[in-house]
Amino acid sequence: MNIDKVAKEIHRSSAEKGFWDYMYSNAEPVGDTFIFYGKQLAMIHSEVTEVLEAIRKSKGQDQVVEELADILIRVLDLYEGLRVAGEVKDSLQDALLKKIVINTHREKMHGVLG
Repeated sequence: MNIDKVAKEIHRSSAEKGFWDYMYSNAEPVGDTFIFYGKQLAMIHSEVTEVLEAIRKSKGQDQVVEELADILIRVLDLYEGLRVAGEVKDSLQDALLKKIVINTHREKMHGVLG
């Protein structure tokens, strides 16, 4: 599975459902993109909160996993939106694989909380 291809499909669906109407008109970004991207990031944060609530309220593993999937969907949608807008050019798949390797060589807790 290629994450970049999955992101394209998620973003296509998201745009079809109107989540990017504010952002795009004739495939060109319109409006205040900084505020729009901030709202997209806030939606990711809200999904993180929903995972925490599912755990806190013992809603079960199905709900926890579903909320985790929502986080991934929103992240991949935002990545592809940023890519289409020209804000990012790098492959998320490549960046992820590189970061995994980097993290395997970092100290315990990455030296932050240890």
